[in-house]
Amino acid sequence: LEKEKFTLERFDALQKAGEVVLVDVFATWCPTCKKQQLAIESYRANNPDKTFYVLEVDFDSQKEFVKQFRAPRQSTLLLYKGDKQFWFSVAETRLEVIASELDKAINFKPKS
Repeated sequence: LEKEKFTLERFDALQKAGEVVLVDVFATWCPTCKKQQLAIESYRANNPDKTFYVLEVDFDSQKEFVKQFRAPRQSTLLLYKGDKQFWFSVAETRLEVIASELDKAINFKPKS
């Protein structure tokens, strides 16, 4: 899965550009996180034309961002388009749910 280590600078730049960003609060030892990765990989493989970015917050070493996003534990997913938060989930692993939320954010057109 293509993902980047979370940095505030990258997150801010993607938000300013109006991009879809999935913030993944992840731990290497977390089996639920691994299931989420498979769902996100599957979505990306089945939707190569849909653009979104995955920024990974390391649950063990990036505690300041865990607190900033109010993640109660690892396996927390937060979805943004621009500065609008679309979704907040803990331990969701079902592909159909993750795909549905990604589609909503990707397809969202702000009223001008």
